[in-house]
Formats: sequence, C-alpha cells, structure tokens
Amino acid sequence: MIRRILLLLAGLSLAACTGARDLDAPLVPLGDFSLGHNVVVAPKVQTTATVSREVPKEQLTEALQTAIAERFDRYEGAKDYHFGVSIEGYVLAKRGVPVVAAPKSAMIIRLTVWDDAKGVKLNDEPEQLTVLETLDGASIVGTGWSQSAETQLLNLSRNVAQKIEDYLVKKNAEEGWFDGGPDNAAPAASQGIDESAVAEAG
Repeated sequence: MIRRILLLLAGLSLAACTGARDLDAPLVPLGDFSLGHNVVVAPKVQTTATVSREVPKEQLTEALQTAIAERFDRYEGAKDYHFGVSIEGYVLAKRGVPVVAAPKSAMIIRLTVWDDAKGVKLNDEPEQLTVLETLDGASIVGTGWSQSAETQLLNLSRNVAQKIEDYLVKKNAEEGWFDGGPDNAAPAASQGIDESAVAEAG
C-alpha cells in the first residue's frame, strides 16, 4: 500500500510546503510548547526503486531529526512535549523525462506527540502526514536532474518539519494542546517520559 501511494505521489507536479524559507520569520504561536525528545525511527520504511534513489535508514532518520530540531528548537515554552516519528516511506526522485515523467520526491510519516508533564500521548493514534518536495523554476524539470540525493533529502525533511508545525498549529487551535488551560495544566511533578518510550510508541 505505501509503495502504491509513493508511486502516485511521485507523479504529482505540485507541492505546498516551502521548507526552510520561513525559519527566519517570527515563530508561529504555539503556546507553552518546547521540544523535549525528538525521536525519529524507520523500522519498516518502504520506497520504490523504479522512481527513487535509495539511502540508508540512518541517513533518513538523521536528516529528519535534524530538520525537526532546526524548526522546533526555536520554541522556548514552559512545558516539554516529545515527538515520536516513524518514517513509513519515501521517494528521492531519480532522473526522468523532464516535465512529462520527471518523478517528484515525497515522504510519508506517522507522528505521535507526548505531553511530558502528564505522561500521556496527545493524539491516541499516530497522525499520518504525506509531504512532497517544493518545486520552483529551477527544479520544475525534476530534482533528480538538479539535486543530489542528500540535497533532496534535506529539502524534503525540512518540508516534513514544516508540515508537523502546521499540524500542531491546527490541533492547538482545535483542542488547545499548548494553551495551558485548565484541561492542560501540568501536574505538580513531571512524569518524565524517557526517549525509549517515545521511540516505541512513535
């Protein structure tokens, strides 16, 4: 199933994320959010060799972990929240026929967000996020022609981190995840979730 989705995504021509372009802009308000554990794993990651370059799992997880830290270490709220991220699949586009059949890079992840003080997950079921690379005038013929696998992965990981931020903003608006209201008030002592628990649940 994941491979079929990736093949479909690789054929799309547009992407909505802008990667790191907004990192110097003012922070999007996220209440009392501060990033605690930033755990990225890829135990069952899938790709499709017909359209994708392949990279080691360690390179995948390190790239996404770095991009998440780059975006979320900027937040200095009063409470720690943890991310458990599982990379489910990816495409790092190979060279194809420009415009007509140039594959596009994509990544599918599952995200779990933990409240450290309460010792609980904020989303009972992991949220699946699907992200495409950003295309512009320089890459419209396909990044398989214009970028190395490392550059593709860097840019795609930054788009994933931005997509995570968009998801947090949405959930905070809908459910007050980081607003520090009565339902979200921290207990007197933190439960102290450790990284291994986050990794297992992510």
